[in-house]
Amino acid sequence: MSKDWRVYAQHVLAAIEKIRRIEQRGDLTRDEVLYDASLRNLHTLSEATQRLPDELKNAYPEIPWQQIGGFRNILLLTIWVTSTRKRSPRLVKHYLPPIDVAVRHMLAH
Repeated sequence: MSKDWRVYAQHVLAAIEKIRRIEQRGDLTRDEVLYDASLRNLHTLSEATQRLPDELKNAYPEIPWQQIGGFRNILLLTIWVTSTRKRSPRLVKHYLPPIDVAVRHMLAH
């Protein structure tokens, strides 16, 4: 039996909260430890979003769920190049706020 989707939604929210706390400690593009910590949590977030029901995600078409899920593949391939280092903070700043709102809304309904 698989886990209830709400468990994965909570994983998403926990990862977002951790990434926000990591961001407060410094620049992710300049501090390797902060960067690595944020990547670990982005991996958790990416993995967990894939477990959310499509019918719920479809209600939030402004969020690129498929690309966010695909970000996990980049992390798993361990492509730690400049493009990934630049992409991670952009993902954090641009997509985490709407994902946070969407997942909280999913849980509320």
